Amino acid sequence: MANIIITGTSRGIGFELVKLFAKEGHQVLALSRNAEPIESLGLSNVHCFPFDLGNPADFEKVTHFLEKWHVVDVLINNAGRLLNKPFAETTTEEFEAVYKVNVFGVAEMTKTVLPLMGKEGHVVTISSMGGVQGSVKFPGLSAYSSSKGAVITLTELLAEEYKEIGPSFNVLALGAVQTEMLQEAFPGYQAPVTALEMATYIKDFALTGQKLYNGKLLQVSNSTP
Repeated sequence: MANIIITGTSRGIGFELVKLFAKEGHQVLALSRNAEPIESLGLSNVHCFPFDLGNPADFEKVTHFLEKWHVVDVLINNAGRLLNKPFAETTTEEFEAVYKVNVFGVAEMTKTVLPLMGKEGHVVTISSMGGVQGSVKFPGLSAYSSSKGAVITLTELLAEEYKEIGPSFNVLALGAVQTEMLQEAFPGYQAPVTALEMATYIKDFALTGQKLYNGKLLQVSNSTP
């Protein structure tokens, strides 16, 4: 069984991922600003505490917890911050807030966990189709989509830097998924894929994808973003 860390677990894809991994018997550290949804599951092999990717002090909590684990097999950088606002109306502070979670938070979490990851480890970062080709379907995502493009490049760079000692780094660019975050940003839009369906794919890829891929961007979408 693997030791797995997942960010952004209070709802949507992250919440479903926790349940799927736990059902298979893996040890899971579920991190989200709101720990209550995971705590309410009452799963003995799932550990959680309130965690904010944008708060540097919270990474000390992770470091302290990891003293109990000698190895981390999988890190899934799933947490994200979405802003739907015209570019001309987006303030510098709002742009920075998105990058603080979607880019800087991903980098800091990865750096925190790396010392416990070996050659067979796997870091999976969740990006967006908007980070690959711009937001073809959804306007107003200049901060969000550009941040998702940044973590694609970051993944490729880390894979090169750590290719001799591991772990493997891959990034999944997701199309639209029916989650609470999507509904908040685009009320009424119906995505073709459920959170559970996408989580099932990500779970399997996180456990086995490093055998075939490293430093790769996989577009997981049956439509434009």
